[in-house]
Amino acid sequence: MPPEPETTESTAELAQLKALAQKFHLDLITVVDDAMLAHDLAADLPVEWARAHAMLPIRHRGQPVLLLHDPTAISAQKHLELLLNRELKPLLAPQAVIMNAIERSYFSRSDTAREFLRDLDEHAPTPNKASPRSDDLLQVAEHAPITQLINLILLEAIKASASDIHVEPFESRLRIRFRIDGMLYEQTSPPKHLEPALISRLKVMAHMDIAEKRLPQDGVARVRIGEREIDIRVSSIPVAEGERVVLRLLNRSTTVLPLVGLGLSTAMLEAIDRLLLEPNGIIIVSGPTGSGKTTTLYAALQQLNKSRSNILTIEDPIEYQLPDIGQIQVKPKIGLTFASGLRHILRQDPDTILVGEIRDLETAEIAVRASLTGHLVFTTLHTNDAPSAVVRMIDIGVEPYLLAACLRAVLAQRLIRRLCAVCRRPATLTEAEIAVLPGEKAARCTARPLAVWSPQGCPACLEGYKGRTGLFELMIVNADMANAIRAEHPNSQSLRELAIRGGMTTLLDDGAEKLARGLTSFAELLRTIGRASY
Repeated sequence: MPPEPETTESTAELAQLKALAQKFHLDLITVVDDAMLAHDLAADLPVEWARAHAMLPIRHRGQPVLLLHDPTAISAQKHLELLLNRELKPLLAPQAVIMNAIERSYFSRSDTAREFLRDLDEHAPTPNKASPRSDDLLQVAEHAPITQLINLILLEAIKASASDIHVEPFESRLRIRFRIDGMLYEQTSPPKHLEPALISRLKVMAHMDIAEKRLPQDGVARVRIGEREIDIRVSSIPVAEGERVVLRLLNRSTTVLPLVGLGLSTAMLEAIDRLLLEPNGIIIVSGPTGSGKTTTLYAALQQLNKSRSNILTIEDPIEYQLPDIGQIQVKPKIGLTFASGLRHILRQDPDTILVGEIRDLETAEIAVRASLTGHLVFTTLHTNDAPSAVVRMIDIGVEPYLLAACLRAVLAQRLIRRLCAVCRRPATLTEAEIAVLPGEKAARCTARPLAVWSPQGCPACLEGYKGRTGLFELMIVNADMANAIRAEHPNSQSLRELAIRGGMTTLLDDGAEKLARGLTSFAELLRTIGRASY
């Protein structure tokens, strides 16, 4: 959470604060940087009290002070001084700046599940079935122990930018793991006897049946971190040792990256820019689950002219809220499927349509019909490479001649971990590794000075990696490709060879380029694209 910029404050409020500062002989600030936040001073101050009174103890010029916007609120100041057992000199600031500082201060506190579990009495009764209201994760101390523990686990996961939380019961222990940058990392695990209460609390949060332990269940929870809202998809399945629960964290306020920030090469960016100018047709983004397909599609939609066109999406789930775009959530229980929703979207006079995923022939046929009647359609498929998406559509039941007429391009992608720039170290490729790489890229990777790096690990990263970037394979459907699709039973290998002759950069080519630039390691490249790609 960045500091609230000074420009957001009204001139009138600043003028009033300057008058109060002069009247009471107080200092006035308009920016609170992270170095001024004092977690030790605010340790015993409940976050809801700080918000309600817009007051926060901080350090200014090395001295503890009380940040406030109303110096006449003497009673609240006295209450806070009694709570903290110390006197604090007032320091004026705009209210929005104070509220932003409060959220940043409590979000960055070092409270962890490990410390909480260390202090928790293992013999105390802990079952807790609290009301399923949405909780603020920053309000920790006011809840029962199990709720406190879950809030701390969720807060740690969000701070670590985890996409999923796995709660896994075993015979003698309960394991908690976070998925960060596509990999699972084990966390501090609660004692086994807390398992029933912890699972029950998670199910209550997601409005699931806590009495049903024999069948899989799905639910949705929502939590807040100050003003930020986090949607959580919760899935439980029965296993031999109890119930396994997985939580998918969806940050609704996450900023959608532009296409240029996803890792696409300059040539691919230029090609996609041209594709986005097409008046109709289908553009498919393919890849396995968790490969960033939705992020790429959102970035593409953001680039379209939303003021002059009508853009509608149907998704399962809606991962991020997009401004000026109509988004529909699939609800199969009431009959709102991809096919039925898409059929109704066509009555809304759309220019551009995003179909979250093509899963069956009915959805595929409606999408094809929409693209042939003047709409630009974006969708996703779960295939390993771009040519396989064509074969999958035909296997689903789409007629090859219709697909050849409407398909504009297929973008296959993966997410690959980036090497930590702080601790990466030079590496040398073996003869077997060099043989895997395309000739030109292999020459670059074995040149001097060495361009290949390997992970090492440091406090700033996870096992030598920090963040991810994309690997991409863009197959443009030109006249030759369209003729090949119209042929009887086209196979992915022949389409792949034709696309490469037409200049397609494969996933391996793109990965080798990023390897030669020192962005990732050879081991990570093989892990991401698999050995079937070479």
